[in-house]
Amino acid sequence: MSAFRDLASIPPKQLTAGYAARAIEGERLTLAVVEVDPGADLPEHGHDNEQLGLVIEGAITLFVGDEERTVEAGGTWTIPSGVRHRARGGPNGAIVIDVFAPCRDDWRAIADDPPAPPRWP
Repeated sequence: MSAFRDLASIPPKQLTAGYAARAIEGERLTLAVVEVDPGADLPEHGHDNEQLGLVIEGAITLFVGDEERTVEAGGTWTIPSGVRHRARGGPNGAIVIDVFAPCRDDWRAIADDPPAPPRWP
């Protein structure tokens, strides 16, 4: 298996309506490029994975614990393991990078969507 892959070759997974992720899996972490539709709501949830994120383009409003913030391109977040959180896509949607440790094993059960060109890059 090669160490290299193009984002376009990774089939997206529909996490929920308006949230499609292309995941790159390592031994101990998952890196995902997530395409967020305008105004799409990601329901409140929590997981054992620590989560770090970065907005590449657009904006997303995050609700982490008792904090709420709209994060635009260049903005980042850290969500500790077990903390409840939810999100809403900005008016033009967003492209975000999420990193999870350990790997998001639960995503493996989500069926791949048909291949489609990514919105970014």
